[in-house]
Amino acid sequence: MKSVEKLKKFINDHNIPAELIILKESTKTSQMAANALGCSVAEIAKSIVILCGEPMVIVISGDKRVDLNKVSKLFDCQAKMADPDTVREVTGFPVGGVPPFGHDKSIKVLLDRSVERFKIVYAAGGSPNSIIKIPVNVLKQVTGGSIVDVSE
Repeated sequence: MKSVEKLKKFINDHNIPAELIILKESTKTSQMAANALGCSVAEIAKSIVILCGEPMVIVISGDKRVDLNKVSKLFDCQAKMADPDTVREVTGFPVGGVPPFGHDKSIKVLLDRSVERFKIVYAAGGSPNSIIKIPVNVLKQVTGGSIVDVSE
């Protein structure tokens, strides 16, 4: 719960209009989160850590996958998924709980265009059983708003 408290402090310190929800059920995967919340998998905004020279976080709809070839072409690198230790090191959060912001290190955050289909999305809230309910326009503001097309 230390990670959840850290994220809660970030949200409060930055006056982010997002709701942090703690659930009894696991939300480690997009499907598990959707089941727990009673929403579609597509409304889950998962944060995927990619290594492409520098680490980056790509926030993508739960019904999509990151196309590493698209990322590689877009950033002229050999993109690969980060391992769990690297994810925790650069974000400060465990796999299955990585939020789209509030990371320990300064890291580029990009939003895949797939999240723009919704007004509100649900993102990981710092642990495998916590969720942030956040309007997409707020998510864009907080993360810097860079929209990319990197889904399969």
